[in-house]
Amino acid sequence: MSEKHASHPEAEGIIASTVTQAALTQDRSIDLSVDLAGVVLKNPVVVASGTFGFGREYGQFFDLSELGGICCKGLTLHPREGNPPPRIAETPMGMLNSVGLQNPGVDAFIAEELPFLRQHDVKIIANISGNTPEEYGVMCEKLSEAGVDMIEVNISCPNVKAGGLAYGTRPDLAAEVTREAKKHARVPVMVKLSPNVTDITEIAKAAADAGADALSLINTLRGMRIDVNTRRPILKMNTGGLSGPAVLPVAVRMVWEVANAVKLPILGMGGVSKGEDAAQLMLAGASAVAVGTALFADPRAPLKVRDGLAEIAAKQGLGAVRELTGGVRPW
Repeated sequence: MSEKHASHPEAEGIIASTVTQAALTQDRSIDLSVDLAGVVLKNPVVVASGTFGFGREYGQFFDLSELGGICCKGLTLHPREGNPPPRIAETPMGMLNSVGLQNPGVDAFIAEELPFLRQHDVKIIANISGNTPEEYGVMCEKLSEAGVDMIEVNISCPNVKAGGLAYGTRPDLAAEVTREAKKHARVPVMVKLSPNVTDITEIAKAAADAGADALSLINTLRGMRIDVNTRRPILKMNTGGLSGPAVLPVAVRMVWEVANAVKLPILGMGGVSKGEDAAQLMLAGASAVAVGTALFADPRAPLKVRDGLAEIAAKQGLGAVRELTGGVRPW
């Protein structure tokens, strides 16, 4: 082997660390599996929609089968080019994005991306967004027939029938979309909630009453940055979705509120970058967690979160990571 292709000491260190952590987890017999609305994940760590694409790029860094689940890039009924740039902006504790749901459309996903994902031993969660309840229904039918494991219904999208209002901001509209999705889906339906509301529990209850099998939260918080020299917003669309470490306390609070309001499994997300972050969401009531923005800084973040959770469970004398769920002890 030439010197150019010789193994790198740093890479060897990463591999050795991962092997050591995996061995530690195995030795302590920690059960990492969790049940999310009847979908059994080998571990509670999912990658969040919009941050992982369809897995091809990240598959160059680790075996996708090490994840509990992959929540794919948000899909629409027809292809979308997304918003004009600039559409990404850094913040002191995260990032803003206004990508605008750029995606190839549900049919292209089924034909070109799903076969690749199915080569791996990992649960596939399809994330969908629509302009009308009928669009959600059509996509649920197509994806169910294609064989995804779960459908995540993003209700934080413009609703053309309600004058541009997002489905996720009104209980009646959230319920309408949930009912339509459930009518056409033959796999569990998980409704993704927006934090940009006065009371997230009202939306959660509406989705639950309409038949949702699970809830995921939180989606991004609406934010804005301005270039003080040009006096223009940094994002072309003026505002965008805030994600990253800054939103973790908001996510923990909202997961706790929703867990106390409805009896549905929750996929918690928002600012998770290490095991302790994920443990907070699980203690607040989440059955599983999603890692998103952290992937942009460290492609292996989900695996570190997984191993960190196992270590916390072991230190607390638990036999399974799922024993953390709902374990918070309020004052």
